[in-house]
Amino acid sequence: MKHLAILGSTGSIGQNALSVVATHSDQFVVSGLAAKTSVDRIEGQVRQFRPRLVAVREDAAANQLRKRLEDVDAVEVLSGSEGLSAVATMAEVDLVLEAMGGSAGLLPTLEAIQSGKDLAFVNKEVLVMCGSLITETAKEYGVRLLPVDSEISAIFQCLSDVNGDDCKRAEIHRLILTGSGGPFRETPLKQLNSVTPQQALQHPNWKMGEKVTIDSATMMNKGFEVIESKWFFDVDLSQIEVVIHPESIIHSMVEFVDGSLLAQLGVSDMRLPIQYALTYPSRFPTSVPRLDLSQIGALHMEPVDSEKFPCLELAYSAAKVGGTLPTVLSSADEVIVQAFLNEQIGFMDIPNYLEEVMTRHDVTLQPTLDDILDADQWARSVAHQLIQTEG
Repeated sequence: MKHLAILGSTGSIGQNALSVVATHSDQFVVSGLAAKTSVDRIEGQVRQFRPRLVAVREDAAANQLRKRLEDVDAVEVLSGSEGLSAVATMAEVDLVLEAMGGSAGLLPTLEAIQSGKDLAFVNKEVLVMCGSLITETAKEYGVRLLPVDSEISAIFQCLSDVNGDDCKRAEIHRLILTGSGGPFRETPLKQLNSVTPQQALQHPNWKMGEKVTIDSATMMNKGFEVIESKWFFDVDLSQIEVVIHPESIIHSMVEFVDGSLLAQLGVSDMRLPIQYALTYPSRFPTSVPRLDLSQIGALHMEPVDSEKFPCLELAYSAAKVGGTLPTVLSSADEVIVQAFLNEQIGFMDIPNYLEEVMTRHDVTLQPTLDDILDADQWARSVAHQLIQTEG
């Protein structure tokens, strides 16, 4: 039995992960859960999976949850950063699934790694913010990093044989990340200034949280995956390319030095990469619908329109400079996307504000953890100020 801790259990990834666990209840024990403030949802999860430890962000939510769970034996409810840390470092846990999203996952990710836990993560922002620190710490503590993000998982699968052994990095010519193009792939550029948050949240293929759905619409999500791939697979930025693939059937590809290409295909269901991360290097049966290529008929590829999706180039630029600039990009994006969701700014204002914050930043090229945390707070503050004064 593999003991799991799930950080972000009430979000879409956390819920899908628990669906996988329920399907394979003979393989997994849920030891810890952590969430924001969704008391109703996490109460149901506790009653179904009976974790020993639960953490929620706010004290008031924790008190409410304790009262509701008075009839449940042997469950402890904690709150705040201390509670999150406790779940991330539980002694009996073999694998931590980090599905919180954003910079909030940075410290618990490091704590889990330093506690010797293998880490399955969907939170690409963590590797964007401090990829060198995360990967070096994982090596130091002998911890495996297992991707959940569908595109990174696809590359991971293409680079691993049936025994879980990696191919030689020297054999890789390029990594090809696929992106659907989101809801505005065919929308003329001149119309993008007037699109609403409701329109941007209508992703054609995937059901995701609001932040990642808007990032998909701007293709910032793909930019973050470029940076994530650089660190996760230890390749140069010049070896990472992005193409539009509207069907979202090919989740990504690897081209090798001999010209051969490997691709990972599947239906658009996050339970597939989640399950692979949880069961790695084994594969188990799944209830996810099978892919029928005869029904799909055709698969299409096209280049990215950089004029329509400037966020992708901003991500490449941040990664080329390195240091604290990717942190600034990621943290500012959280603030700016929320401003768009709140209808304070327009859709095409997102890349403009991001570029302005990046331009104002004095980059630290070899940052410590404190430098990264400082850059995170600086970027949020500057983004807020810009929106308040110009939005």
